[in-house]
Amino acid sequence: MTDYRIKSHPILIDESEATIPFYWQDKLFYAKQNEMISSALIAQGIQVFRHHIKDHSPQGIFCANGQCSQCMVIADGLPVKACMTAVKEGMKVQPADGLPTLPESFAPLPKSDTFPRYQECEVLIIGAGPAGLSAAVELGKLGVDVLLIDDKNHLGGKLVLQTHRFFGSTNAVYAGTRGIEIAKILAKQVEELPNIEVWTNSTAVGVFEDKVVAVYRDQKENVHIKPKILLVATGARERSLSFSGNTLPGVYGAGAFQTLVNRDLVKPCENLFIIGGGNVGLIAGYHAIQAGIHVAGLVEAAPQCGGYKVHKDKLVRSGVPIYTSHTVLEARGKDKVESVVIAQVDKQFQPIPGTEKIYDCDTLLIAVGLDPVDEFLKAAKDVGMDVYAAGDANEIAEASAAIFSGKIVGNEIAKQLGKDLPEIPVSWLVTEKILKSKPGMVVPEHHIDKLDGVFPVFHCTQEIPCNPCSSVCPKDLIFVDETDIRHLPHFDEERVDECIACGRCVAVCPGLAISLIDFRKREQTAMVSLPVEQNYPDIVVGNEIEATNTDGLALGKFKIEKIKTVAGYKDGTRLLSIEVPTNIAKHVAGFTVIRPNQVKEFEPDSDMPGNLDDDAYICRCERVTAGEIKKLIRLGVRDINQIKAVTHASMGSCGGKTCLNLIKRMFTAEGVPLSEVTDPPVRPVYVEVPVKDFIEKSSESAGKN
Repeated sequence: MTDYRIKSHPILIDESEATIPFYWQDKLFYAKQNEMISSALIAQGIQVFRHHIKDHSPQGIFCANGQCSQCMVIADGLPVKACMTAVKEGMKVQPADGLPTLPESFAPLPKSDTFPRYQECEVLIIGAGPAGLSAAVELGKLGVDVLLIDDKNHLGGKLVLQTHRFFGSTNAVYAGTRGIEIAKILAKQVEELPNIEVWTNSTAVGVFEDKVVAVYRDQKENVHIKPKILLVATGARERSLSFSGNTLPGVYGAGAFQTLVNRDLVKPCENLFIIGGGNVGLIAGYHAIQAGIHVAGLVEAAPQCGGYKVHKDKLVRSGVPIYTSHTVLEARGKDKVESVVIAQVDKQFQPIPGTEKIYDCDTLLIAVGLDPVDEFLKAAKDVGMDVYAAGDANEIAEASAAIFSGKIVGNEIAKQLGKDLPEIPVSWLVTEKILKSKPGMVVPEHHIDKLDGVFPVFHCTQEIPCNPCSSVCPKDLIFVDETDIRHLPHFDEERVDECIACGRCVAVCPGLAISLIDFRKREQTAMVSLPVEQNYPDIVVGNEIEATNTDGLALGKFKIEKIKTVAGYKDGTRLLSIEVPTNIAKHVAGFTVIRPNQVKEFEPDSDMPGNLDDDAYICRCERVTAGEIKKLIRLGVRDINQIKAVTHASMGSCGGKTCLNLIKRMFTAEGVPLSEVTDPPVRPVYVEVPVKDFIEKSSESAGKN
């Protein structure tokens, strides 16, 4: 039996064994404790979870965050989302091919003429990610009673998926620390505050007119919460993308890929292709390399990648081809992704005929932006609740910014509740603005004009908020302007002889963009030490590696002289040293680990429709294509409710979470201003809840509290 679990990882260690027996189509498998059905199945190489009832197309995981319903399976007779349902001992799981068989007779459900009373609290926080945790800590310290809920079985949100070190301010948001460790730090702070109550596995399902939030707790009871103040820290959901084959198993959102690889240590693929050059796509590509997955390439429709340049540089230095001004045309495959067709786009982002390329890949990762999960915020405002938002639910930004915005909002809420606090310091607002800022200008690399001694070389050339390197130098030789940490680091060249070659700046750099140059060994060569965070079997002392510059240009092959751990940095980053000619020493920034795939000659499929865009699915749940919606728009439809009535788009299990924004983008693409488009109402319940749990809770709770 093939096991697709990650056995060796440079950062993550998991020695637990898969010991929980369960059955997939009557075949015995084993899962790890608290492992989701989806991860347990993919760990066995199972990518197809069901076939759609409408057209029998294969369906697999897409978001791994409970936002869509593509991973639906039947577990012990009930339809559930495989990504949100933990395996239980002896569980029998079947593909959700059609509807589950209903019993011939039903046990009578309890009757209740009385609605359950509600539970009160000072502050209810929905979402225990970076913003929610940070806000809870601030409120708890200020003596406010908090109920913090999250739909996962752990705290940290997307932080638990981030194995890279964070950018930002060392003092303000733990910059230089890995996201997985920041999650532990914040969770521990929450646990140490007695006035914070935490409910995991608890999903907010709606906000109602009596200013009550319904929470579905532990998948067994519906609880009504009435807070004095509601804080929405629900994060963001990933955008989908319209192209032919976009619902094939193996087409993942970036978060789903990171969930499998970094949270569950499951290797979902061997050969990955990425769509989207923002931070999410670039970081996910690097996470794939860490997990030993080949990255075939990345496309970005814009002329430049929108993410941090150091994230892009990590990929190109490793050998990953990046195609800007390119887009995906089609994902090909029968039961799962087997290849991807890309093409260059013009200034209007239209594919240019004759520029098509085909890459073999078994997984296509979509990272084309995020949308705030803000339905709770909007509903709370509509019913007149006292509501705040923090993190991505308020404004899409980096996780470091979410941590700091949670801190600010926590203080604002405490002040609103009557705590005697001063106004938010202007310096906090400035820091928040800096942390939320977009990448700045790019400047040429600056190299110290010396060919002797030892010193660091900085390969970061873009202004972004980051200062860890300046905080770890034991000799205070590295400076970042603390009034605006977007400024590039500066090395004190007048004191260069004081550098002790400790390597701390190399190890702590979130962008892996610092090398250490030592000219003290020989006259014609220098020892270059680079950060390494891979466990590849050929990265060993004595083997040769191909050194590259910041732009990925090969500089030659050199023998690995030594690999060592830096004092104080035993969490995965090591220093790899090679001896290179003096004239290229300052240009060496990385080394190749990815070998390029052969690009195939493009041949249109014989069954390929004339317009691939029309063949793409907009509504995954109801299998509604772009062509169907485009036809209605061109007929003059301007009300999405009419599109729903005709096609059932947005009426599936996900409630429009993945398709409504695509439909709006189609209006824009057709030249229709969104000001002319009528949105459909978004009503609770926002996620599926068994009716029995509402009724049973109502009966049991009537007259209580």
